Amino acid sequence: MNDPLIIGGHTFNSRFILGSGKFSLEMTKAVIENGGVEMATLALRRANTGGEENILDYMPEGITLLPNTSGARTAEEAVRIARLARELGCGDFVKIEVIHDSKYLMPDNYETIRATEILAKEGFIVMPYMMPDLAAARALENAGAAAVMPLGAPIGSNKGLLTRDFIKILVDEIKLPIIVDAGIGRPSQACEAMELGAAAVMANTAIATAGDVAVMAKAFKLAVEAGRMAYIAGPGRILEKASASSPLTGFLES
Repeated sequence: MNDPLIIGGHTFNSRFILGSGKFSLEMTKAVIENGGVEMATLALRRANTGGEENILDYMPEGITLLPNTSGARTAEEAVRIARLARELGCGDFVKIEVIHDSKYLMPDNYETIRATEILAKEGFIVMPYMMPDLAAARALENAGAAAVMPLGAPIGSNKGLLTRDFIKILVDEIKLPIIVDAGIGRPSQACEAMELGAAAVMANTAIATAGDVAVMAKAFKLAVEAGRMAYIAGPGRILEKASASSPLTGFLES
């Protein structure tokens, strides 16, 4: 299908985004290639140009880097990290994460909105990670976000689409791409998110903790593609009563 994903004026053929934080550097390239990934996150601490090992050296050519502001507890800290990532040559994309709750790791929507507004004015392509709240999503849209990234479940939990109904509201009401991030634990859950109308899915822990991470990356790729195709095709109707797909008794009358 000719069905590109457009974020901040950039075109992507893949709707599967990789969170690379939990992979060994050696596995990063294999997972990206098996997953057909065109965009991958990276934490600034792993892009240390002065260190012996640099994640940038393991990213395949042509990958769009999505630096995240992991570790930021305020909007100001997130802005500082984003600016440093740009100076290191990571580009203009940035995933805003503002989390000061160390127990549940829930994003702070208010601080995220503030950071988004500042960075969007500086020309960043801002993709904020947020709790799926319609008012906050509208505020992010008005602040200049290029996409909205609601969590499916608590980060790293692999529990799936616990926020399913709220994500559907965002899909229906927000014009920006809705990218489900955090909590997706199975390819089937990624497929379900895409069937809801999500523009893309990001996964990290589900793949990093799999028995064969490269094969699981391929499974997620196929699941995301299948879910997108199903959404475009339009789901079949749901009936309260059974309805036979073929005549049950007509052949007996001849």
